[in-house]
Amino acid sequence: MGEASAARREVSSPSSGEAEGAAGLSPPLSIRLRDAAADLSTQLGLPPRAARVEAQVLAAHALGVDRAWLVAHGQETLAPAQAGALAACLERRLKGEPVAYILGRREFYGQEFIVTPDVLIPRPETETLVEAALARLPSDRPVQVLDLGTGSGVLALTLARFRPQAEVTAVDRCPAALAVARRNARALGLERRVRFVQADWYPQGGVKNFDMIVANPPYVAEADPHLVQGDLRFEPRGALAAGPDGLTAIRSIVAGAPRQLRPGGWLLLEHGYDQAPACRALLAAAGLSALLTLEDLGGRPRVSGGCLPDSAGDRS
Repeated sequence: MGEASAARREVSSPSSGEAEGAAGLSPPLSIRLRDAAADLSTQLGLPPRAARVEAQVLAAHALGVDRAWLVAHGQETLAPAQAGALAACLERRLKGEPVAYILGRREFYGQEFIVTPDVLIPRPETETLVEAALARLPSDRPVQVLDLGTGSGVLALTLARFRPQAEVTAVDRCPAALAVARRNARALGLERRVRFVQADWYPQGGVKNFDMIVANPPYVAEADPHLVQGDLRFEPRGALAAGPDGLTAIRSIVAGAPRQLRPGGWLLLEHGYDQAPACRALLAAAGLSALLTLEDLGGRPRVSGGCLPDSAGDRS
């Protein structure tokens, strides 16, 4: 309410005597949005509707208002400071910078998370991993969960939110990424529910009897041309690429899992659309059973996993 009110005060409507001159110097907001959408469509190749939405999202962020306010005030002109803020956001986007980094946030599984260029941008595909984990984590007793390569913390914090008795450990080797994850934990009121550890995959000491290990590791091949295209150009390379075949991190995670899981505990990990067979082979070689592969919302194999057998037999 405060930001919107301030924006209303700063937006100026030209008087009838000034309207003709002002029209050539300061177009109304609706024209700015139209031109911004045209630039986004032409320069980034966005479909017209997506370009219009992005223009509105960037303008709402720059002006500190919501998108409904933009429509209601479309015939008004912007104060110079507002016009400058909008132009700066648009310039960043036209250079290819992801919208999430410009806004500093991204929604994931119904909750908003802080994101910076130190962490990957959460994607809808990863919600498949959340669903798989929640389906296998009991809600009526304490469990130990390990999130490897936590980044912004979306996996660890989402599982902590939906499994209040879970004790979650979130690991990342990057101090800057852990700082973002801790900010998200504080923002969501979960800072006492998740323990953050700096380590290269499995932390030294501590719990080695996890009920579940989840990971969204880097799984893109180092020479994949997509790494220099689109949003990926701006995301941390170390969180995306892992060796010549993209499986280096997955190999390390799978190999270490049997020593970290309790009998009957699960390892679930996200992977590339064409990596399911290789991941299942690694899981089987590590002695995990009840192997599974799940598809994302686009129908692509996205999550594979297995559990550590116990004396009573496999648990599915």
